[in-house]
Amino acid sequence: MTTGERMKARRKELGLSAEYVAERLGVSPATIYRYEKGDIEKMPGNILEPISRILNTTPSYLMGWDSSSVPDNILQMPSTYKVPRLGQIACGDPILAEENIEDYDNVPAYIKCDFTLVCRGDSMINARIYDGDIVCVKADAEVHSGDIAAVLVDGNEATLKRIELFDDHIVLRPENPTYRPLSFWENDMNRVRIIGKATHFISVVR
Repeated sequence: MTTGERMKARRKELGLSAEYVAERLGVSPATIYRYEKGDIEKMPGNILEPISRILNTTPSYLMGWDSSSVPDNILQMPSTYKVPRLGQIACGDPILAEENIEDYDNVPAYIKCDFTLVCRGDSMINARIYDGDIVCVKADAEVHSGDIAAVLVDGNEATLKRIELFDDHIVLRPENPTYRPLSFWENDMNRVRIIGKATHFISVVR
């Protein structure tokens, strides 16, 4: 394989788009495609190193001098994609949900979600979800009793809780015994709107 073919194969292996690589490299996607097609003579001599970092490999591999695409002392990171972050979500007393994109989070490609929310508070610590963790939410996922979900209370307050569904009431249960569950009976059930199922969370090392 040529250097360009190795670049393309490695990019595909990581699930990265040419547009993503181009953005990280500060060039146009057309330039990446030219490199991959073999126009290596047009590649600046100092660009192989940053391309290697983006592709989580080594210049030696791209040049064909080394058959291993990943250095022995490096753990391969999963490919990621950007997901909009919609404000914050309370893990304690509900806080106002800001229904606007305040940022984007890089989420591993194997996680399928529609948006992320930042947890605040400690009411979900027994589910290993802590203050500052990023929660990935699938908006159209079916939510069953016992699932952890993001919900709106009274249309403008968001909270993350374990959901318990009954015919005549719904319970929003924290994962911390110091907090009381929130119960909504009969007509008051209309005050609660489930906005998505929490599928994964991204936590820092503690």
